[in-house]
Amino acid sequence: MKALVHHRAGQHMLRLASVPDPTPGLSQALIRVVAFSFNFGEVAFRTPDLPDGTIPGWDAAGVVVAPAADGSGPAAGTRVVTFGWSGAWAELRAVDTSELAVVPDDVDLGAAAALPVAGVTALQAVQRLGSLLGKRVLVTGASGGVGRFAVQLANLAGAEVVASVGSAERGKGLLELGAAEVVIGPRTMTGRVDGVVDNVGGQQLADAYQRLSSGGVIAAVGMASKEPTTIDFEEARIGHDRGRIETFNITVPLGGDLRYLVRLAEQGRLEIPIGWRGDWRSYEAAVARLMSRQVAGKAVLDVQAA
Repeated sequence: MKALVHHRAGQHMLRLASVPDPTPGLSQALIRVVAFSFNFGEVAFRTPDLPDGTIPGWDAAGVVVAPAADGSGPAAGTRVVTFGWSGAWAELRAVDTSELAVVPDDVDLGAAAALPVAGVTALQAVQRLGSLLGKRVLVTGASGGVGRFAVQLANLAGAEVVASVGSAERGKGLLELGAAEVVIGPRTMTGRVDGVVDNVGGQQLADAYQRLSSGGVIAAVGMASKEPTTIDFEEARIGHDRGRIETFNITVPLGGDLRYLVRLAEQGRLEIPIGWRGDWRSYEAAVARLMSRQVAGKAVLDVQAA
Protein backbone atom coordinates (compact mmCIF):
# COMPACT_ATOMS: atom_id res chain seq x y z
CA MET A 1 0.00 0.00 0.00
CA LYS A 2 0.95 3.67 -0.22
CA ALA A 3 1.50 5.69 2.94
CA LEU A 4 2.77 9.08 4.04
CA VAL A 5 5.77 8.12 6.18
CA HIS A 6 8.25 9.85 8.44
CA HIS A 7 11.44 10.66 6.53
CA ARG A 8 13.99 12.90 8.20
CA ALA A 9 15.47 14.12 4.92
CA GLY A 10 12.07 14.94 3.37
CA GLN A 11 10.19 18.19 3.24
CA HIS A 12 8.40 18.50 6.61
CA MET A 13 10.08 15.14 7.47
CA LEU A 14 7.57 13.31 5.26
CA ARG A 15 7.42 11.43 1.99
CA LEU A 16 4.93 9.26 0.11
CA ALA A 17 6.18 5.65 -0.05
CA SER A 18 5.19 2.04 -0.58
CA VAL A 19 4.98 0.04 2.66
CA PRO A 20 3.59 -3.35 3.76
CA ASP A 21 -0.12 -3.61 4.54
CA PRO A 22 -0.91 -3.56 8.29
CA THR A 23 -1.77 -6.80 10.09
CA PRO A 24 -4.75 -6.28 12.42
CA GLY A 25 -4.68 -7.57 15.98
CA LEU A 26 -7.49 -9.63 17.50
CA SER A 27 -9.59 -6.60 18.48
CA GLN A 28 -8.68 -4.48 15.47
CA ALA A 29 -10.62 -3.83 12.28
CA LEU A 30 -8.88 -3.25 8.96
CA ILE A 31 -9.99 0.04 7.41
CA ARG A 32 -9.67 1.27 3.83
CA VAL A 33 -8.86 4.92 4.45
CA VAL A 34 -10.89 7.41 2.43
CA ALA A 35 -9.54 10.56 4.10
CA PHE A 36 -7.45 11.67 7.04
CA SER A 37 -6.88 15.00 8.76
CA PHE A 38 -3.82 16.83 9.98
CA ASN A 39 -3.65 18.15 13.54
CA PHE A 40 -1.32 21.03 14.33
CA GLY A 41 0.30 19.10 17.18
CA GLU A 42 1.22 16.03 15.14
CA VAL A 43 2.72 18.21 12.42
CA ALA A 44 4.45 20.90 14.50
CA PHE A 45 5.71 18.73 17.36
CA ARG A 46 6.55 15.42 15.68
CA THR A 47 9.92 14.22 16.94
CA PRO A 48 12.67 13.90 14.32
CA ASP A 49 13.90 10.77 16.14
CA LEU A 50 11.11 8.57 14.77
CA PRO A 51 12.50 5.75 12.63
CA ASP A 52 12.24 6.50 8.92
CA GLY A 53 9.28 4.64 7.46
CA THR A 54 7.05 5.11 10.51
CA ILE A 55 3.47 5.93 9.52
CA PRO A 56 2.25 8.85 11.64
CA GLY A 57 -1.30 10.11 11.94
CA TRP A 58 -4.11 10.10 14.48
CA ASP A 59 -7.35 10.73 12.57
CA ALA A 60 -8.79 8.84 9.61
CA ALA A 61 -12.16 7.84 8.19
CA GLY A 62 -12.98 5.08 5.75
CA VAL A 63 -14.69 1.75 5.21
CA VAL A 64 -14.22 -1.52 7.10
CA VAL A 65 -12.46 -4.08 4.89
CA ALA A 66 -12.18 -6.82 7.50
CA PRO A 67 -13.97 -6.78 10.88
CA ALA A 68 -12.14 -7.54 14.12
CA ALA A 69 -11.49 -11.24 14.64
CA ASP A 70 -12.91 -11.14 18.18
CA GLY A 71 -16.33 -10.10 16.88
CA SER A 72 -16.21 -6.58 18.29
CA GLY A 73 -16.91 -3.60 16.10
CA PRO A 74 -18.82 -3.18 12.86
CA ALA A 75 -19.10 -5.49 9.86
CA ALA A 76 -17.26 -5.24 6.56
CA GLY A 77 -18.53 -2.41 4.40
CA THR A 78 -19.39 -0.13 7.33
CA ARG A 79 -18.37 3.53 7.10
CA VAL A 80 -16.34 4.56 10.17
CA VAL A 81 -14.22 7.32 11.70
CA THR A 82 -11.15 6.12 13.58
CA PHE A 83 -8.46 7.21 16.03
CA GLY A 84 -5.03 5.89 17.00
CA TRP A 85 -1.66 7.34 17.92
CA SER A 86 -0.18 6.29 14.57
CA GLY A 87 -1.00 4.74 11.20
CA ALA A 88 -3.68 7.11 9.88
CA TRP A 89 -1.78 8.53 6.91
CA ALA A 90 -2.08 5.46 4.69
CA GLU A 91 -4.38 3.60 2.32
CA LEU A 92 -5.10 0.95 4.97
CA ARG A 93 -5.26 1.18 8.75
CA ALA A 94 -5.62 -1.39 11.53
CA VAL A 95 -7.47 0.19 14.45
CA ASP A 96 -8.90 -0.94 17.79
CA THR A 97 -12.68 -1.19 17.66
CA SER A 98 -12.91 0.88 20.86
CA GLU A 99 -11.41 3.80 18.92
CA LEU A 100 -13.96 4.06 16.11
CA ALA A 101 -17.54 5.11 15.47
CA VAL A 102 -19.98 4.33 12.67
CA VAL A 103 -20.57 7.22 10.24
CA PRO A 104 -24.08 7.53 8.72
CA ASP A 105 -24.40 7.77 4.95
CA ASP A 106 -25.39 11.45 5.06
CA VAL A 107 -22.18 12.50 6.86
CA ASP A 108 -19.21 13.01 4.54
CA LEU A 109 -16.28 10.74 5.42
CA GLY A 110 -13.77 13.51 4.75
CA ALA A 111 -15.57 15.73 7.25
CA ALA A 112 -15.75 12.87 9.75
CA ALA A 113 -11.97 12.45 9.47
CA ALA A 114 -11.62 15.89 11.08
CA LEU A 115 -13.47 14.84 14.24
CA PRO A 116 -11.28 12.59 16.41
CA VAL A 117 -8.49 14.54 18.09
CA ALA A 118 -9.74 18.10 17.59
CA GLY A 119 -13.41 17.35 18.19
CA VAL A 120 -12.93 15.05 21.17
CA THR A 121 -10.29 17.35 22.70
CA ALA A 122 -12.76 20.23 22.52
CA LEU A 123 -15.55 18.08 23.96
CA GLN A 124 -13.51 16.80 26.88
CA ALA A 125 -12.01 20.24 27.59
CA VAL A 126 -15.44 21.88 27.66
CA GLN A 127 -16.68 19.12 29.96
CA ARG A 128 -13.70 19.79 32.25
CA LEU A 129 -15.09 23.27 32.92
CA GLY A 130 -18.19 21.85 34.62
CA SER A 131 -21.78 23.06 34.17
CA LEU A 132 -21.78 26.00 31.74
CA LEU A 133 -25.44 27.00 31.66
CA GLY A 134 -25.48 30.77 32.01
CA LYS A 135 -21.68 30.96 32.38
CA ARG A 136 -19.16 32.98 30.35
CA VAL A 137 -16.39 31.02 28.64
CA LEU A 138 -13.27 32.17 26.79
CA VAL A 139 -11.79 30.06 23.99
CA THR A 140 -8.28 31.08 22.90
CA GLY A 141 -6.97 30.03 19.51
CA ALA A 142 -10.63 29.91 18.53
CA SER A 143 -9.89 29.95 14.80
CA GLY A 144 -8.16 26.55 14.84
CA GLY A 145 -9.66 23.08 14.71
CA VAL A 146 -10.03 22.55 18.47
CA GLY A 147 -11.07 26.16 18.92
CA ARG A 148 -13.92 26.08 16.41
CA PHE A 149 -15.26 22.88 17.92
CA ALA A 150 -14.93 24.31 21.46
CA VAL A 151 -16.85 27.46 20.54
CA GLN A 152 -19.75 25.36 19.27
CA LEU A 153 -19.75 22.84 22.10
CA ALA A 154 -19.55 25.49 24.84
CA ASN A 155 -22.42 27.33 23.18
CA LEU A 156 -24.46 24.12 23.01
CA ALA A 157 -23.77 23.64 26.74
CA GLY A 158 -25.39 27.01 27.47
CA ALA A 159 -22.36 29.29 27.78
CA GLU A 160 -21.83 32.82 26.52
CA VAL A 161 -18.69 32.27 24.45
CA VAL A 162 -15.89 34.78 23.92
CA ALA A 163 -13.72 33.66 20.99
CA SER A 164 -10.12 34.94 21.04
CA VAL A 165 -8.18 35.00 17.76
CA GLY A 166 -4.95 36.47 16.40
CA SER A 167 -6.53 38.78 13.82
CA ALA A 168 -9.90 39.94 12.55
CA GLU A 169 -9.43 37.78 9.47
CA ARG A 170 -8.99 34.67 11.65
CA GLY A 171 -12.22 35.48 13.48
CA LYS A 172 -14.47 35.18 10.44
CA GLY A 173 -17.32 32.72 10.90
CA LEU A 174 -17.02 32.38 14.67
CA LEU A 175 -20.15 34.41 15.44
CA GLU A 176 -22.07 32.08 13.14
CA LEU A 177 -20.70 29.10 15.08
CA GLY A 178 -22.09 30.42 18.36
CA ALA A 179 -19.59 32.94 19.72
CA ALA A 180 -21.22 35.91 21.42
CA GLU A 181 -18.08 38.00 20.96
CA VAL A 182 -14.79 37.81 19.04
CA VAL A 183 -11.70 39.51 20.51
CA ILE A 184 -8.10 39.88 19.36
CA GLY A 185 -6.35 38.22 22.30
CA PRO A 186 -7.51 37.95 25.94
CA ARG A 187 -6.02 41.34 26.84
CA THR A 188 -8.61 43.13 24.68
CA MET A 189 -11.66 41.57 26.32
CA THR A 190 -13.63 43.20 29.11
CA GLY A 191 -14.98 41.57 32.25
CA ARG A 192 -14.23 38.13 33.60
CA VAL A 193 -14.96 34.60 32.53
CA ASP A 194 -15.97 31.48 34.43
CA GLY A 195 -13.97 29.09 32.29
CA VAL A 196 -11.29 29.01 29.61
CA VAL A 197 -10.33 26.53 26.92
CA ASP A 198 -6.77 27.61 26.10
CA ASN A 199 -5.19 26.31 22.90
CA VAL A 200 -2.33 28.82 22.67
CA GLY A 201 -0.30 28.82 25.89
CA GLY A 202 2.46 31.35 26.45
CA GLN A 203 1.42 34.92 27.15
CA GLN A 204 -2.18 34.28 26.14
CA LEU A 205 -2.57 31.68 28.89
CA ALA A 206 -1.16 34.19 31.41
CA ASP A 207 -3.52 36.87 30.11
CA ALA A 208 -6.49 34.50 30.26
CA TYR A 209 -5.66 33.68 33.88
CA GLN A 210 -5.94 37.38 34.70
CA ARG A 211 -9.50 37.29 33.35
CA LEU A 212 -10.58 34.23 35.32
CA SER A 213 -13.24 34.66 37.99
CA SER A 214 -13.04 33.19 41.47
CA GLY A 215 -13.70 29.46 41.26
CA GLY A 216 -13.22 29.41 37.50
CA VAL A 217 -11.26 26.76 35.61
CA ILE A 218 -8.80 26.93 32.72
CA ALA A 219 -8.31 23.78 30.67
CA ALA A 220 -4.78 24.25 29.30
CA VAL A 221 -5.11 22.25 26.09
CA GLY A 222 -2.36 23.33 23.72
CA MET A 223 0.77 25.34 23.10
CA ALA A 224 0.29 26.64 19.58
CA SER A 225 2.41 29.65 20.49
CA LYS A 226 5.37 27.35 21.19
CA GLU A 227 6.16 29.71 24.07
CA PRO A 228 6.46 28.96 27.81
CA THR A 229 3.93 30.53 30.15
CA THR A 230 5.01 32.88 32.94
CA ILE A 231 2.35 33.96 35.43
CA ASP A 232 2.88 36.61 38.10
CA PHE A 233 0.82 35.00 40.85
CA GLU A 234 1.52 37.90 43.24
CA GLU A 235 -0.10 40.29 40.78
CA ALA A 236 -2.90 37.82 40.10
CA ARG A 237 -4.01 37.52 43.71
CA ILE A 238 -3.99 41.26 44.48
CA GLY A 239 -7.58 42.33 44.94
CA HIS A 240 -9.13 39.18 43.54
CA ASP A 241 -9.18 35.44 44.13
CA ARG A 242 -8.46 33.49 40.97
CA GLY A 243 -9.60 30.07 39.90
CA ARG A 244 -7.29 27.28 38.82
CA ILE A 245 -5.40 26.04 35.77
CA GLU A 246 -5.61 22.36 34.88
CA THR A 247 -3.32 20.70 32.36
CA PHE A 248 -5.34 18.81 29.79
CA ASN A 249 -4.65 15.45 28.17
CA ILE A 250 -7.16 13.64 26.00
CA THR A 251 -8.70 10.54 27.57
CA VAL A 252 -8.89 7.38 25.47
CA PRO A 253 -10.59 5.33 24.10
CA LEU A 254 -12.46 7.82 21.96
CA GLY A 255 -15.22 5.59 20.58
CA GLY A 256 -18.01 6.89 22.82
CA ASP A 257 -17.14 10.56 22.32
CA LEU A 258 -16.83 10.03 18.57
CA ARG A 259 -20.30 8.52 18.44
CA TYR A 260 -21.67 11.59 20.23
CA LEU A 261 -19.94 14.04 17.89
CA VAL A 262 -21.02 12.13 14.78
CA ARG A 263 -24.60 12.24 16.06
CA LEU A 264 -24.39 16.02 16.55
CA ALA A 265 -23.03 16.41 13.03
CA GLU A 266 -25.76 14.20 11.60
CA GLN A 267 -28.40 16.31 13.37
CA GLY A 268 -26.91 19.52 11.98
CA ARG A 269 -26.00 20.77 15.47
CA LEU A 270 -22.24 20.63 14.95
CA GLU A 271 -20.45 22.12 11.96
CA ILE A 272 -17.18 20.40 11.12
CA PRO A 273 -14.81 23.26 10.23
CA ILE A 274 -12.64 22.39 7.23
CA GLY A 275 -10.28 25.18 6.23
CA TRP A 276 -8.24 23.24 3.66
CA ARG A 277 -9.04 20.10 1.68
CA GLY A 278 -7.17 18.40 -1.14
CA ASP A 279 -5.56 15.24 -2.48
CA TRP A 280 -3.11 13.64 -0.05
CA ARG A 281 -0.34 13.95 -2.62
CA SER A 282 -0.56 17.69 -1.89
CA TYR A 283 0.47 17.08 1.72
CA GLU A 284 3.34 19.59 1.52
CA ALA A 285 0.92 22.41 0.75
CA ALA A 286 -1.38 21.32 3.56
CA VAL A 287 1.45 21.25 6.11
CA ALA A 288 2.80 24.62 4.98
CA ARG A 289 -0.60 26.29 5.28
CA LEU A 290 -1.26 24.70 8.66
CA MET A 291 2.10 25.78 10.07
CA SER A 292 1.69 29.35 8.80
CA ARG A 293 -1.78 29.68 10.39
CA GLN A 294 -3.56 29.88 7.03
CA VAL A 295 -6.10 27.15 7.83
CA ALA A 296 -9.29 28.23 9.58
CA GLY A 297 -10.23 24.93 11.16
CA LYS A 298 -9.03 21.54 9.98
CA ALA A 299 -6.93 20.33 7.05
CA VAL A 300 -8.41 17.23 5.38
CA LEU A 301 -6.56 15.06 2.85
CA ASP A 302 -8.48 12.76 0.52
CA VAL A 303 -6.81 9.39 -0.08
CA GLN A 304 -9.28 7.54 -2.31
CA ALA A 305 -12.93 7.54 -3.34
CA ALA A 306 -15.48 6.44 -0.75
